[in-house]
Amino acid sequence: MKLENKVVIITGAGSGIGKETALLFAREGAKVVVADINDKSGRETVAEIKNTGGEGFFVKLDISNNRQSKQMAIETLEKYGKIDVLINNGGIVQDALISKMTEEQWDRVININLKGAFNCIQAVVDSMVGQGSGVIINTSSVVGLYGNIGQANYSAAKAGLIGLTKTLAKELGKKGIRINAVAPGFIMTPMTSNVPEKILEVMKEKTPLRRLGKAEDVAHAYLYLASDEANFVNGAVLGVDGGLVI
Repeated sequence: MKLENKVVIITGAGSGIGKETALLFAREGAKVVVADINDKSGRETVAEIKNTGGEGFFVKLDISNNRQSKQMAIETLEKYGKIDVLINNGGIVQDALISKMTEEQWDRVININLKGAFNCIQAVVDSMVGQGSGVIINTSSVVGLYGNIGQANYSAAKAGLIGLTKTLAKELGKKGIRINAVAPGFIMTPMTSNVPEKILEVMKEKTPLRRLGKAEDVAHAYLYLASDEANFVNGAVLGVDGGLVI
């Protein structure tokens, strides 16, 4: 197993990519901390982990709240004694053209998608530095690299995560901590379930592999970056987009 006895925190693990990742990591031997703002879905993920013989527990977390993020790290350390991997997967969209976007929409997306990663990294980093090792994976997006109409807030947050990843790869690499980002394309999750079918068909046509991504496609990318197989990969942005941006 690639993650045997590793302690992994996954934000947004109650559904979609986060849930798929939590289940995969548990099968690979990790002890999984399922962090999500949704109590019901988060606990359901933990139940599925345990039903398949895995280990984990749920922490209700608003990642935009610095205090809650630090408390999550404290609870993890109290239960397992270490934190090996943090996956900043949690995020939201609140799309609008820039002329129609409200200040609240801008702030909410930035606070959850970008500040949320900062909060969680800051919560775990001292522990990782103390043990001389750790892996942090930030979830960016193809729109963080290339932009997208109607997603100024989301694109800015996801581009910010790339800058954060590269800066901290330099800052913390000498401490034994690897930091990378994954940039998914269009992935079929609850977040994309409201996208009109016409738009989804256009995205399929633009993707050389002629399909949309699945949650497990991203989960396996996380698994590679979290595992020792990627122990010389630092500061990278791994695209999981079927060739969409070629």
